[in-house]
Amino acid sequence: MEEINVDLHSDTQTRPSPGMREAMAQAPVGDEQRGEDPSVNKLCEMAAELTGKESAVFMPSGTMCNQASVLVHCQPGDEIIADKTSHLINSESGGAAALAGVQIKPINGKRGIFTAEQAEEAVNMRKRNIPRTRMIEIEQTSNAGGGSIWPLERIQEVAEIAKKFGLIMHMDGARMLNAAVASNVTAADFAKSFDSLWVDLSKGLGCPVGAVLCGSSDFIENVWSWKMRLGGAMRQSGIVAAAGVYALENNVSRLADDHTLAKRFADNISNIAGIQLWPVETNLVFFNVKETGLTAKIFHERLLERGVRIGIKDKYEMRAVTHLDVDSAEIAQAADAVAQVAAAA
Repeated sequence: MEEINVDLHSDTQTRPSPGMREAMAQAPVGDEQRGEDPSVNKLCEMAAELTGKESAVFMPSGTMCNQASVLVHCQPGDEIIADKTSHLINSESGGAAALAGVQIKPINGKRGIFTAEQAEEAVNMRKRNIPRTRMIEIEQTSNAGGGSIWPLERIQEVAEIAKKFGLIMHMDGARMLNAAVASNVTAADFAKSFDSLWVDLSKGLGCPVGAVLCGSSDFIENVWSWKMRLGGAMRQSGIVAAAGVYALENNVSRLADDHTLAKRFADNISNIAGIQLWPVETNLVFFNVKETGLTAKIFHERLLERGVRIGIKDKYEMRAVTHLDVDSAEIAQAADAVAQVAAAA
């Protein structure tokens, strides 16, 4: 395997910083299942306060947050409205169907963001032989939409539709803090319209694992049952929860640095022949390489030969993601590699 000098494959490639490792090593711990782990309890209190919700629960992954939320909110045969690009549809191994017996109606939004009118059109009429629409789900930011931000006003408009029809609102908050930092909207304001949402720790915040699911006290109590059933309950998990505490205290505002580097990388490759860029709003940079005559897979392999790893989205689309383990010099190196591969092609 080629040596990777610059890894823009994903912000999940981040590794715990020395300060985070120290916090983990010194973390007070206890039995999480009995509510006796002080580090887990502190993390959950911080996340609940951050999002303006009553309660929170530490989970091993964002996918488990989504699945547990579906299992609590929905009954078998119910239907969820979500954008066609959503992680819930495309990247969770069909979990909603396999675990909850729930189907998802995909909406064709623009860069992962649909309108209130589209949401209303997707709500099923109440009839015995038609699935009951139960929940509207959004992903903030939209990964497959290119890191696009759901504007607060759009969220509020969709929430009005949910209220009109008595539907649950759920946010996949994988990069919600990126959206908050980039748009200068508080996490609590983004969260206000939702019955449940989660904050990812293992992406831009730099933790090795985990997410925190937030909602009402009753909702979180019900989630705990599913956390146990799904094998997500842990014991002295304060060692990893302490990384989340450190991240919320130190790594939120610095997400702006990732956004700056993403825009710099986009600027550096914008004039390369054969490269077509998507708009850049946060830390994700999507670009199309079709006009170079190469597929994304071949482009990816030739970048690896130059020590740079950039992800493959589909046949011609690639995704570069900035994060706290990448600096400006490495961004320049990555852009040079893209130029070299395109020129050689």
